[in-house]
Amino acid sequence: MAKQSNTLGIAIVRIDYAPWGINSLHAHPRATEILTVIEGSLEVGFVTSNPENRHITKILKKGDVFVFPVGLIHYQRDIGYGNVVAIVALSSQNPGVITIANTIFGSKPDISTHLLAIWYALGLGLGRPLRTTKNKE
Repeated sequence: MAKQSNTLGIAIVRIDYAPWGINSLHAHPRATEILTVIEGSLEVGFVTSNPENRHITKILKKGDVFVFPVGLIHYQRDIGYGNVVAIVALSSQNPGVITIANTIFGSKPDISTHLLAIWYALGLGLGRPLRTTKNKE
């Protein structure tokens, strides 16, 4: 998302998705997000906060609107029937974005493979390839 200054108290962005394209897991720590589908069909979802951690998901079609609560991890995915266009409004001109994979696997300095393996119940052999793959992008 391009950083733009305004005094309106909102940010608006257009997102274009190719078939099967995704906007991967992320959160906005300072804004609620409202997404409107302009063209195509889009799967959207978010995970509620602890302790429930419920996965809320819906398939949206042209004209549908969905709200992602402030600070919750969420995503969007084109379900593959063609291109999708969506308009997103955020309730702050500075919503912030935390991309989950980048935060965890791309931190500097690295989070230790041992900690990643413990947190994600992975064998140490799996934690290393995850980081290696992410750092090559």
